[in-house]
Amino acid sequence: MAVQTLKITENEVLKKAESPVYNFIFSKKTGFFARWGKTTKEDPLYAPSAELADIEITTICHGVDGKLCPFCYKSNNPNGRNMSFETFKKLFDKFPKLICQIAFGTDSHATSNPDLFKMMKYSRENGVIPNITVSQISEETAVKIAEVCGACSISRYDNKDICYDSVKLLTDRGMNQTNLHFMTSEETYDRAIETLNDILTDKRLEKLNAIVFLSLKKKGRGKKFTCLSEEKFKKLIDFAMENNISIGFDSCSCLKFLKSVRNHPDFKNFEICSEPCESSIFSIYCNVDAKIFPCSFVEEEKNWEEGLDILNTNDFTKDIWNHPRMTKFRKKLIDTANKNQLKCRSCPVFEI
Repeated sequence: MAVQTLKITENEVLKKAESPVYNFIFSKKTGFFARWGKTTKEDPLYAPSAELADIEITTICHGVDGKLCPFCYKSNNPNGRNMSFETFKKLFDKFPKLICQIAFGTDSHATSNPDLFKMMKYSRENGVIPNITVSQISEETAVKIAEVCGACSISRYDNKDICYDSVKLLTDRGMNQTNLHFMTSEETYDRAIETLNDILTDKRLEKLNAIVFLSLKKKGRGKKFTCLSEEKFKKLIDFAMENNISIGFDSCSCLKFLKSVRNHPDFKNFEICSEPCESSIFSIYCNVDAKIFPCSFVEEEKNWEEGLDILNTNDFTKDIWNHPRMTKFRKKLIDTANKNQLKCRSCPVFEI
């Protein structure tokens, strides 16, 4: 999409993109984001460049409670490496002005990369809001996250107390956008039900923004897990709605969610608020070596054994966003919407 008259304006509170065919408004304070095309009732097929970047700044992870995550699709462990602040700054400065948010890919404790919070501050100082997912944080780390991040998610693993204590550390510091991440699979289903019940009763979760369901991608250590059936996924959604529990889901889960609520009287509103797979459509992923991929799961998959080199380009939109491999992936993803009744984009690589 070539937008010749795109105008981007921003201040401390808002960022706006305006053109005859592509527009958005983003609140840096609340995270509210709305996008539309020629009219507010029309959605653009894809963005003229990336709106969101997922950046891996470390592959070093010591796990939670001394145990590595059993379903980590990256198979991260203590023998990894960090991205330097200098590399981060160089790639950040090549991003388009359209970028609103960065999701920082770090370790469970947010301590492996000593430059993490320096990177986050640089991002925020330049008008891009940093977000992060962690699992087990200290009070000191919670203070740092609450000071600079727009949102933070805590992943739930075996020891629920570690997760719930970490949630409370953040909500006690006034971080309203604190979510609980839960990876859904057949093996973790009972724990998902337990977590939903805990949200109703555990005081540590009383200020939680939402529980966010993530769909399994059979990659890395996740290969030994089984994708959750649509029937059980619907039971999780139904339980949450019946008990007024705020929920969210990753874009990988969008089709499953819409199938779960297709007979609900508010289906149209749910559909409007749901974002299906956005890789190469509205977002990109950058790994620890500063190589660009449509998303983190596609890395090392067919046709993406190597990423695109952002550090040696002078025009992100031309050389990265509109690179032939990226546009080919984008077309394939857009075409998936024609393969289901709900016209919802879905992963062209993994069975979700």
